[in-house]
Amino acid sequence: MSKVWRYGDHVDTDVIIPARYLNIADFKELSEHAMEDIDTSFAPNVQPGDYMVAGKNFGCGSSREHAPVVIKEKGIKCLIADSFARIFYRNAINIGLPVLEIGSDVEKIEAGDQLEVDMSKGEIKILNKGITIHTKPLPEFIQKIADCGGLINYIKGENK
Repeated sequence: MSKVWRYGDHVDTDVIIPARYLNIADFKELSEHAMEDIDTSFAPNVQPGDYMVAGKNFGCGSSREHAPVVIKEKGIKCLIADSFARIFYRNAINIGLPVLEIGSDVEKIEAGDQLEVDMSKGEIKILNKGITIHTKPLPEFIQKIADCGGLINYIKGENK
C-alpha cells in the first residue's frame, strides 16, 4: 500500500538534497540523502509508488535539477503540493516526475492517507477518508512527457 510523505511550506532544494552531497555523481547513491535534513526516515523507508505531499512553494531555492531527480529516483509516484517554485515544477516535468498543484485542497491530505491519483482526470481520491479532490489535470503534452520518463525521452520519439 502506498504511503503519503507529508511536508510543509517552503521546502527548498537544499532541504530536498543538501548541497554537501552534490559531489556524488550517481543519482541512486545521491538519493539516499534525500530529505535527510528534515526527515531522516524518508530515504531509508520510502517505497516505489509512494506519494509526496507538500504545502506552498515546494522546491524553492536553487534551480538545480538534482532535487526532483532524487525524489523520482526514490520512486515517488506523484508529487502533490499547494504550489511549486516555477523552476522546480519545470525541472520535474523535464525529468518525468509527475506533479500536481492543487492549492489549499492539499490540507485535506495527511501523512498516512491512502491515495489514488488519476493524472489525466486531475482527480485525487483519499481512499481512507472517502474524499475526492478535483483539480486541473496536466495538459496532455505534459502528461505525455511524464509518461515517456522525461523531456529527453519524449524528444527522442519515445512518445509514439
